[in-house]
Amino acid sequence: MPRPLCWDEGNLQLPFRSADAFSPAFVMTDKTANQDNSHDLYAVRLQKLENLCKEGRNPFQANCAQTHTSGEAIKLYKEDAADEEQAEVSVAGRITVFRVMGKASFIKIQDSDGPIQCYVTRDDLPEGEYNTYFKKMLDLGDIIGVTGKLFKTKTGEITVRAASYTLVTKALRPLPEKWAGLTDDDKIYRQRYLDLIVNQESRQRFRHRAKIIQEMRKYLWDRNFTEVETPMLQSVAGGAAARPFVTHSNALDCQFYMRIALELYLKRMLVAGEDRVFEIGRVFRNEGLSRRHNPEFTMLELYQAYTDFRGMMELTQGLIQHVAKTVIGSLEIARPDGSTINLDGEWREAKYKDLIIEATGDAEWFSHSRDDKLAKARAMNIEVDAELEDYEITNNVFEKLIEPTLIQPTFVTHIPKELCPLAKITVDDDSTIDVFELCINGQEIAPAYSEQNDPIIQRKMFAAQVGEEVQDMDTDFLNALEHGMPPAGGMGLGIDRLIILLTGAESIRDTILFPSLKPLKSAE
Repeated sequence: MPRPLCWDEGNLQLPFRSADAFSPAFVMTDKTANQDNSHDLYAVRLQKLENLCKEGRNPFQANCAQTHTSGEAIKLYKEDAADEEQAEVSVAGRITVFRVMGKASFIKIQDSDGPIQCYVTRDDLPEGEYNTYFKKMLDLGDIIGVTGKLFKTKTGEITVRAASYTLVTKALRPLPEKWAGLTDDDKIYRQRYLDLIVNQESRQRFRHRAKIIQEMRKYLWDRNFTEVETPMLQSVAGGAAARPFVTHSNALDCQFYMRIALELYLKRMLVAGEDRVFEIGRVFRNEGLSRRHNPEFTMLELYQAYTDFRGMMELTQGLIQHVAKTVIGSLEIARPDGSTINLDGEWREAKYKDLIIEATGDAEWFSHSRDDKLAKARAMNIEVDAELEDYEITNNVFEKLIEPTLIQPTFVTHIPKELCPLAKITVDDDSTIDVFELCINGQEIAPAYSEQNDPIIQRKMFAAQVGEEVQDMDTDFLNALEHGMPPAGGMGLGIDRLIILLTGAESIRDTILFPSLKPLKSAE
């Protein structure tokens, strides 16, 4: 006998498995939340769906009358008014708590504002509705609309007394268990939608992320910066030393790169006469994954004419302090070990060379040969590739020995010129460039430069770069410089790393809604 069919949406008809009985609302752990379609709980929900359809009830509504969010509804409650004088509201959300108590039930539904409690009784609903449909056909995870007046329970919780309800969306898979939550890291990242439903800390972190980016924009708009958009597909991958993702344009029959930085097109805007520009956008680097790295991440880059890297110090410090104060509400950031990062006051400034000499205890470090530096680094138990260049060995010492110790905000200035070909060379030391790297909480947050605007020197510095990660020379950018770019300071801030700092996240994956993951071999 053919299996019955449910709600016909155009030409789409869905077959259902049979189940012998209904079950009351339940919760489920993440160990069983993603089982195959033969799982009993999935089959039970399919059976409920089929029965609803047989009764002429649409379990997937096109719309729902929602007059208030949960937060707005709760604010409407008047402490001094009688129950009959309270506001009537229509709220909607996902069922996260379902407590059946005979002729009455308490449920909690969750929307973007959070949860709100609803009180549903047999006598307040049409005859037969409560026992036949509400108690037996609803499950945790279903999305419903509830209309009724507000009241306060004996325990003091503002609640909606349901005069009516509507099943808006039937959930065929159960939610993770309330108390156990979604604990498997891989599931958290692959099924972020479930993580956000059951984990309020995750939800709050991504709310903070959105607010932080919003406040960054406001801060820069208030300082007359113009927000622009530059190409993600670029014919030359420039602005950083990184491996790009490569793609092919069928229409143009040529190779493109996913951008690895925002820099070179933003500097073209300086040439064009826009003195203050910024962009917040995704960049892509075809490299490793770690606690601090994801192949796809978000950067803020900004450029301001007629200033230098010291002007960027003031701007960067002000920007981060503003965001922390406005969004987090404090300039003191707690660390997991109980210590505190203080973003207030003047931030430390230290030269790169001085930090190296201090950490190695060797005042003559920069006079040693490459081989001597290699031997000394290994003597300090720093793993260093024997094929690295002289400056790269030194930078390994900085990254592995010094940077993790820079917990309080520190502007590390005057780094070796080989590390960045796009900055001004220091006047009194031609081995360094006018650059700072802002380090907080043991990692680089934001580098900034006095931007190189001499096209002759810029061409030489591009040409001097060596190594497999260096991309083709951007001749159009050099051509733009030859038309004249004003002196300028530029800064790039890793937004994901800033979120880690301000929210106490453990990994960059905790700050990205849908981080890069290796696809599963078979769909779950």
